[in-house]
Amino acid sequence: MGSSFIFTWVILPLLIFTSRIFDVSIGTIRLIYLSKSKMILVPLLGFFEVFIWLIAITQIMRNLTNLFYYVAYAGGFAMGNFVGIYIENKLAIGTLLIRIITSNDSIELVDLLKLHGFGVTVTEGEGTRGPVKIIFTIIKRKDKQRIVDFIHQYNPNAFYTIDNVTSANGETRFLIDERKRHTVFGNLFVKKAK
Repeated sequence: MGSSFIFTWVILPLLIFTSRIFDVSIGTIRLIYLSKSKMILVPLLGFFEVFIWLIAITQIMRNLTNLFYYVAYAGGFAMGNFVGIYIENKLAIGTLLIRIITSNDSIELVDLLKLHGFGVTVTEGEGTRGPVKIIFTIIKRKDKQRIVDFIHQYNPNAFYTIDNVTSANGETRFLIDERKRHTVFGNLFVKKAK
């Protein structure tokens, strides 16, 4: 009797809650890879996402009168969104376009970006208060915070936007992690910038 009570009111709701965290987190990651056209990984993640979901929903359907299972299911969904976003931020997959618009002298910022290996394009523009410089750089998403820090350091009043890039044509040189360059496997997968 006691073990049945613990299973019904503690273990099973906890399993439903945990399974929802897993399937929603996997779903979030699957959508990210889908937008990046990772054709092999997306179906695999989709399989596990639906498989875990089926396990959770089966338990709910067997116990439709137990409101606690509904709460565990909804709570797991909410927590799964949080965990999925956290994982997505840690993975930092993808490419970004940063557009910096400044009326101040942009030479120091441009030189700093080039010094750190980022490709930069600068053009003239006209803003509401007069002439401006528009700086474009395409970066790996993991480098976003570094660029934002550079902007705040050298041109704190600059206006900037950050957009996801789904595809790019032509040669794009990205900053190469020095640690990868010196590993056995890193040399196989990392192309050195010319």
